This record gives sequence, C-alpha cells and structure tokens, in this order.
Amino acid sequence: MSDDLEKRISEIYETYYDAIYYFLLYFTNRQEDAEDLTQEVFSRLLKVLPQYDGRVTMKTWLFTIAKYVAIDQYRKRRWQRLFSDNWLARLVTKEGLPEPELELKEEMRHIQQALQKLKPQLRIIVILRYIEEYSVKETAEILSIPETKVRVDCHRGLQSLKKILAQSEEGGMVNGFVK
Repeated sequence: MSDDLEKRISEIYETYYDAIYYFLLYFTNRQEDAEDLTQEVFSRLLKVLPQYDGRVTMKTWLFTIAKYVAIDQYRKRRWQRLFSDNWLARLVTKEGLPEPELELKEEMRHIQQALQKLKPQLRIIVILRYIEEYSVKETAEILSIPETKVRVDCHRGLQSLKKILAQSEEGGMVNGFVK
C-alpha cells in the first residue's frame, strides 16, 4: 500500500470513525456489534476506495456502506434481540442529581424499546434523521431512495413510535408483556 493511500485511509478513519460507530451502535444497540461492524465498514472501504469518484461526499459514501453492513448483520441475526441498554451509558446528567438522571434514562429506555419495535427500514431513517441529524437529502443519498420516500417513512416511523410509546404509557404492552 502506498504512503499516500495509507495516509488517506488514516484521515478518513480518524474523521468518520465516531460517526459510523455511533450510527451502528444506535442501529444494533450492542457495543460489541457496533465495534465489529464499524471495523467491517472500514474493511470494505479498503476494498472499494479506488472506486470512489467523489460524486457524493465521503461521509455519505461511508454511511451507505454502513447501512449495508447493518442490514446484512440484521438479516444474519434476525432471531436475536438487537438492542440492549449500552447506549444509555453515554447519557450524562448536567446536574449530577440521581433522580433526573434516572428519569432521563428510564425515558430513553422506553424510547429505545419503542425504536427497536420499528421495521429496520423505518428504524434506519429515524436514526439518520433524528439521532444523527442528517438532512432529508443526505438521508436519501445514504439509503439510495427518493427524498419523498424519506419524508413519508420518517412520518410513518414517528407515528409508529408515538403509537408504541402511547401504548406503553397507557398500560399497554412493554417488551411484549402486559404492564
């Protein structure tokens, strides 16, 4: 590998590692899986970097690779529960008081449980739009779908989340069990 190529890969890795890792962590909600999948994304990057033509940003291109890696992993482990509470560990209370922190973590746990009940395509869109804060255009590029589909699926995903959260608040189902 040439020094220029090695330097370019190092720069890309340093620039985008965290963003790719957290995207995959939100999707799988398993730290070990996110680490492995992030390495898989950069492994695939090594193979296809010579094909990168600059028509989309490197960030968009990497997230497209990450999307396929995540979907491949989901298909392989469909029967397993993909989410855990690891991502809540990143939440830090500014006040340092245990009650607000506990309430926030409990609220985030409910949202995370609702998020995991979404279909994978809706989950990816909700993560990209509302957690990663990508624009509709960027999300459409990453997912290789029209912007109108992003808007529609975003709306559907949010409506589904609201419905799931309302059911759990009204004494409905939580984790498949009646409250």
